[in-house]
Amino acid sequence: MDAAKLKAICLSFPGAFEDFPFGPETSVFKVRAAVAGGARHEAKMFAASAMNPDDWSVSLKCEPALAEQLRAAHPEITGAWHMNKTHWNGVRLDGNLPDAMVRDMVEDSYDLVVASLSRKQQEQLGWARLSGSSGGPR
Repeated sequence: MDAAKLKAICLSFPGAFEDFPFGPETSVFKVRAAVAGGARHEAKMFAASAMNPDDWSVSLKCEPALAEQLRAAHPEITGAWHMNKTHWNGVRLDGNLPDAMVRDMVEDSYDLVVASLSRKQQEQLGWARLSGSSGGPR
């Protein structure tokens, strides 16, 4: 997966945008819902990448139990650098993981972050929680 494809995946979700709070060398993908009157809620990060071809990776939020399973099964997945390693995976994008798997992990990260938003914000994003689960489709 290349930088353009990762960026396109991250920006394909409702309310997603790219930000550079750590400087121009690090793309941070966040989600935010608009509110009535033009005010905006605080944005929440769901992915971050230095977009560095020499060390191509992305940090993604993940449920702790799944994070452990993914790390045990794939050497390309580790605890994310400079992040809470219980909740964030660092995913090396060197071509060893299928693009579909990376896309699923990005979507899971987005869903975890949106699940933490208020119900009103979730509705504004067109995201619906599945009955009895912590996540769901958009």
